[in-house]
Amino acid sequence: MNPSLNYRFWRVVVRALARAYWDLRIYNVERVPTTGPVILAANHASFADPPLVGVGIHRATYFLARDTLFRQPLFGAWLRSVNSIPVDREGGGAAGLRVVLNLLEQGEMVLLFPEGTRSPNGDLLPARPGLGLIAIKSGAPVVPVRLFGLFDAWGRHRRLPGPGRVVIKYGFPLRFDDSPGSEWIPSGLSAKARSQWASDRIMQAIGNLAPCQELTAFPPTRTIST
Repeated sequence: MNPSLNYRFWRVVVRALARAYWDLRIYNVERVPTTGPVILAANHASFADPPLVGVGIHRATYFLARDTLFRQPLFGAWLRSVNSIPVDREGGGAAGLRVVLNLLEQGEMVLLFPEGTRSPNGDLLPARPGLGLIAIKSGAPVVPVRLFGLFDAWGRHRRLPGPGRVVIKYGFPLRFDDSPGSEWIPSGLSAKARSQWASDRIMQAIGNLAPCQELTAFPPTRTIST
């Protein structure tokens, strides 16, 4: 679906603000399929992750947000106008799963966070099985995305955003269906283990995305905590 006028307006505003304040740089956005269902799978370091992941992409992106954020009517209406979908706090229940699968069946693009929560220290956290389940059930390509610099600029340790440089890198799509080049899932696994394996593979792809060499202002690349 083409982005609405309101969605396009806020995408331009957020991108301009991020470029001005965080020197936002975006790499390899051409790896994101321009049509059909797509799952964007990103690390989660900041409240700013959802809007920033979508600002460099010209098609509409759907985001999941806690249902409690929609209780205020005006703010809730605005969230819906920028493609935010209310789900329960965990976002991984049966209702949340149905919402995501329905969007993918309609050929939409959805942003999901395999870690399930913001990192407390900037490290990549282990993946939860929910994303793997959705990837396997939907057959949609999964584009790994990594955001650099956002934890330092606006992580859990900061009430307000601070200055810094933010970079977004998009990886090559992964598939978990029977198409050529699809990821091979080990045989003999239970359904839950298959989902966890797929989530771990996606998280590994996120971790393999590294900052560009010329961006020397970055802290050292962080790895998955175990």
